[in-house]
Amino acid sequence: MSYPILDPARLHPELESKCALAVMAKAPRPGKVKTRLSPPLTAEQAAALNVCFLRDTARNIADVASTSDALGLVSYTPVGEEGLFDGLLPAGFRLIAQRGDGFGERLLAAAEDILACGFGAVCLINSDSPTLPAGALRHAVEELNRPGDRIVLGGASDGGYYLIGMKAAHAEPFTSIHWSTSTVYTETVAAIARAGLELVELPVWYDVDDGETLRVLQNELLRSIPPSFATAPGYPAPYSRRFLLETAGGSE
Repeated sequence: MSYPILDPARLHPELESKCALAVMAKAPRPGKVKTRLSPPLTAEQAAALNVCFLRDTARNIADVASTSDALGLVSYTPVGEEGLFDGLLPAGFRLIAQRGDGFGERLLAAAEDILACGFGAVCLINSDSPTLPAGALRHAVEELNRPGDRIVLGGASDGGYYLIGMKAAHAEPFTSIHWSTSTVYTETVAAIARAGLELVELPVWYDVDDGETLRVLQNELLRSIPPSFATAPGYPAPYSRRFLLETAGGSE
């Protein structure tokens, strides 16, 4: 199955009532994705786990979208490798290409392009949190459906964030941020405050980026041990769980 590719130059008025739940994702090529998981995994295993993360996140989004005014997207890079996503996403998903150089520039461009397609709001979501509680996604959609302008932000346990949502493509949350550091969340909160924007904060969750956070995922999915900061049950992430059982040597 392949998926429609949205063009920011083409407005779709029927999307005005929808919040785009957009996963920021790289095409899953070995050696190009989840490189900090190799070791303990091989490059091929890390790429395969990346696919599982994407499939679980997309399934979670599709479930939320089925009962809310939301629609699932993947904002992908690089252009030309759209085919690597074929068959990985639920029916109804759409693709949109990323543009820009630095991470902040790509996030802002993704928000601009998705809103230009006609969506009433957008949430940019990482592809590294396969057990993100569905309630966090629902809460983000509900907050962005309320009248008035605001930013929705979901903090990650490493000091970054797993989701940022907005109705207008405000540049301030993406400007002068020290990306890939433990201060990303606090710097973003400060930038939102300086811009005079309302902020809604979602519960903390975690990214799976290295061996340490892979163990957190193994504990959650294989041993039913939730992260210490969890305030709600995580998404069951069946694809990731199966991978951990069959490939990474996990045990119940």
